[in-house]
Amino acid sequence: MPPTPGTALPQGDLGLLDAPVARELLTGTAPAHLGYLATDGSPRVVPTWFHWTGDELVTVTYVAGPGVVHPARRLAALRADPRVAVTVDDDGPPPRVLTLRGKVTVEEVRGVAPEYAAAARRYLGTEAADEMLAELDHPRLRQARIGLRPQWVGLLDFTTRLPSAQGGLAPEAGRPA
Repeated sequence: MPPTPGTALPQGDLGLLDAPVARELLTGTAPAHLGYLATDGSPRVVPTWFHWTGDELVTVTYVAGPGVVHPARRLAALRADPRVAVTVDDDGPPPRVLTLRGKVTVEEVRGVAPEYAAAARRYLGTEAADEMLAELDHPRLRQARIGLRPQWVGLLDFTTRLPSAQGGLAPEAGRPA
């Protein structure tokens, strides 16, 4: 039986995004966890909805609009240091974890970012999302689109891909373990 796509690839390989487990996590309803450095240098992790475009993991936050007191604080931090780590995981059993690393871009948009609308529909269902999005429709609404094109990908499924503490991945042919 041939190996499942992505099982023979080393951690860090962008080809892991094509593995079935990665695709399921990128299209499921588990939130992403965005890790970054705050402006004071301390690490932060924010759970967030996301939308996978096929090339980019996009999260969205608020900049201005009704009820928005100030832009999300992570925006200043991400503009100052765009390096992030993101995980999308589920509890299993067995648990599955997709980790992405790279640098984000931050782009402000007027109104609701398309990726936010897509994520809302995936997380809430079409009817509930459409109701929520209609409530957000306001001329002063501005959102920030935070886009990550992964530069490093890690994948654990605790079946064919284990963390190194539990035996790790089989070494590639010709490469020392």
